[in-house]
Amino acid sequence: MSTTTATASAQISTPATGHLLAATGRVLIAAIFILSGVGKIAAPAATIGYIASAGLPFAPAALIAAALIEVGGGLALIAGFRTRIVALVLAGFSVATALAFHAHFADQNQFIHFLKNLAMAGGLLQVAAFGSGRIGLDRR
Repeated sequence: MSTTTATASAQISTPATGHLLAATGRVLIAAIFILSGVGKIAAPAATIGYIASAGLPFAPAALIAAALIEVGGGLALIAGFRTRIVALVLAGFSVATALAFHAHFADQNQFIHFLKNLAMAGGLLQVAAFGSGRIGLDRR
């Protein structure tokens, strides 16, 4: 290992840097959920129509549940509040959304969205495994 590589590795692995990276990662992951949830709240009729077009029952209730999960979960993730549980819920939500709305693999755009949701679930599983770090309400 070169001196440059060893120095770069040491800088990334300091505890303070790791906690800052964890908090930044939580904010970046949460952003898509919060924006999506707010979008659902801003256009409920369109969202209910989209949910119904996917063949899911109880579209109005699904809208409420999705908005609560996305906005509430996103804010909790940013705050580092019950981070592991919230991350698991959002990971499950991401996989369920991928399967319900983006499993049209012949459409390249839907396939990309499917993979994006799986990648988000993977990142959230990392958060669930390692917690919030010291920056957040959980402070672990």
